[in-house]
Amino acid sequence: NANESAAIATLKNIASAQAQCQASGAIDTNNNGAGEFGFFSELSGAQTVRTSGGAVGSGTDRVAPPVLSAAFGNVDAAGRVLRSGYYFRMHLPDATAGFETENTADQVQAANSEVMWGCYAWPSSFGNSGIRTFFVNQSGDVLGCRNRTAQYSGTGTVPTACTAAFLVAGGMDGTVAANVTAADSEA
Repeated sequence: NANESAAIATLKNIASAQAQCQASGAIDTNNNGAGEFGFFSELSGAQTVRTSGGAVGSGTDRVAPPVLSAAFGNVDAAGRVLRSGYYFRMHLPDATAGFETENTADQVQAANSEVMWGCYAWPSSFGNSGIRTFFVNQSGDVLGCRNRTAQYSGTGTVPTACTAAFLVAGGMDGTVAANVTAADSEA
């Protein structure tokens, strides 16, 4: 329960950090004056921000001061961060509102990333570090699921489809499930 509570608090903190980054215009890859949402390593100041069509670290500027803890700069090769028994993965949209992860982020589309983002959290060890999975996006509402069917856990069974929290598989511009516990196999 403590890890699940920490995961919820972390997702709320991430939502706040994203709002602060976007409002400040710290990331503006298309130079239109409208701020964009960022990835963990950008929000934590661990990497320079993306440039137009570039991956994380392709620019020269950093989010300063950082809006997330430096611990979120420790992103693994699959775009995940491990905190308090939970894995977290940030997604930003490509041109079709598809899900780009931090480790493959060279297709992030600027106009879509001004209005959309999403982050999943799942236990690093199902049943030991936690049971439920969670999701938050630009709305700031943290959604949870019992995770009994899919049993997302660690680096093996993970929400790779990215659309798990959405009513219909598709892009980040779809409708997020209001009651994901009814769709038990989803995020």
